[in-house]
Amino acid sequence: MSVTSFEQLCSSLSNGTSTELSALLPDGIQHEVGHFNVFNLTELTQTTREKPAIPYPCRAYYKISFLTGKSRAEYPDRTVEITQPSLIFTTPRSPFTWWPIGRQTGQFCVFTADFFHPTRSGVILDELPIFRSPEQPVYALSETQAARVKGIFDDMEAEIASNYAYKYDLLRAYALELVHIGQKLQSITMLHPNHSAFARTTSLFIELLERQFPLENPQQKIALRSAKQYADQLAVHVNHLNKVLRDSTGLSTTELISGRIAQEARALLRHTDWTIAEIADSLGFSDFAHFAKFFKSETSFSPGAFRRQTESSNYT
Repeated sequence: MSVTSFEQLCSSLSNGTSTELSALLPDGIQHEVGHFNVFNLTELTQTTREKPAIPYPCRAYYKISFLTGKSRAEYPDRTVEITQPSLIFTTPRSPFTWWPIGRQTGQFCVFTADFFHPTRSGVILDELPIFRSPEQPVYALSETQAARVKGIFDDMEAEIASNYAYKYDLLRAYALELVHIGQKLQSITMLHPNHSAFARTTSLFIELLERQFPLENPQQKIALRSAKQYADQLAVHVNHLNKVLRDSTGLSTTELISGRIAQEARALLRHTDWTIAEIADSLGFSDFAHFAKFFKSETSFSPGAFRRQTESSNYT
């Protein structure tokens, strides 16, 4: 497939008539409130085979994109491979060339700085970290994050077609929510600016693992139990996560998860009066037998024997 440059698409359309351009702008946008529009990439590619429907000079616009197909973003100083759902932020000062690979799906919105004029939003776009100096303009999303982002774009598409008198205030709020999602992802990458990508992934995995604990009552259950669940939360493939953790710790993802669960099980057996069945349930085991087998493989004791030994040592 040939290269699709966002800037080239815009400039090619700018050769059209003013009637063509105005027809593609959403109703109700006035110059003094700034421009905003949202597009569905699937619909755009299906309906504009000969002439892309991106109706404005790109250098005046900020863009937030949600891409779910495979593609490649080329910047002046680097190339970013996009292999999973991703959120991308671009500014009038950050041109890039986008190479789609195969079928593309996703959504994007564009807006001018005037749309977020401080008198309307209290926001100065160029002072937001995501637009001031994005450390990584492309952010991979977990399944949960991707579903949330898609929901916001779906709400945008529905709202821009509505007759609600204050719809552009609401659209501004939706766009700001996307900005904050991006800035949260940006802050994670900036926590470890001097670490390698492998070290950063390991650190984020350990942090996510530790956040499952401690368990405070028998009704509480750990949210993540499998290697795939952790990989999804970290927006990486489970095989990649396993390789990273083996290289950095010498243990597999499953071994690290199991070791931490066993540690929590020992603490609960030693320091609480929960039944063993309650402990098993809180730690994500389907039944007592499964938990007992796991605990013995990790400690060489059955849960009951471990608790009795602990109680005996407390009396001596």
